[in-house]
Amino acid sequence: MADDADSTERTVNGSIDVLTHSVKQIREPVDTSATCDGDSDTAEAGDDEPTEADDSDDRDAPAARSAAPGMKLALVIGLACILALGAVGVWLGYGAYQVRQTDELLNRFLAVGKQGALNLTTIDYAEADADVQRILDSSTGRFHDDFSQRAPALVDVVKKAQSKTQGSITEAGVESVSGDTARVIVAVAVDTSNAGSADQTPRHWRMVIDVRKLGDTVKVSNVGFVP
Repeated sequence: MADDADSTERTVNGSIDVLTHSVKQIREPVDTSATCDGDSDTAEAGDDEPTEADDSDDRDAPAARSAAPGMKLALVIGLACILALGAVGVWLGYGAYQVRQTDELLNRFLAVGKQGALNLTTIDYAEADADVQRILDSSTGRFHDDFSQRAPALVDVVKKAQSKTQGSITEAGVESVSGDTARVIVAVAVDTSNAGSADQTPRHWRMVIDVRKLGDTVKVSNVGFVP
């Protein structure tokens, strides 16, 4: 009887062990598959780990993204510099153009003032009509009107006296400029001769000649004398 009881107890205990082991297999499948699929798990784990190439791509991507805004900024700055230099070039070019225009106008004022003084002081009785007409053609305004009224009497006197006057410029300069008008100071030496008399000593005059720009021409608008 005792042997039968022991045998029965062993049988029961064995059944419990088998049942317990079966429950463990159901609840912990990882433990049972660890020995069979170890290589597969290792491979899967290896797949999850980033490779050196992936690490390189991950490092390059942020650098590329950060480089793009930098390139855009450099491009914008470069274009701004080009535009600024272009604007400075245009401004300097325009300034140089204005300087040239001003110099050219001053030279024209001076040239017309000097020529006006020569016209007024160079009259030959043999060519008195042409000489007087030249003065009228190069003048404007009140001076032109006043001189045109006196011109016939002047021509008559010059022809009767058979006089010759020849002027030469000794000094000249632009005293002032106001818009399209300027005042020119001219120093002249005038040689005079009359029929039947010896040549006279040159006379020195200082003339104030106002000139005015009229369209594309510059003419004498007034004449005065200073000591």
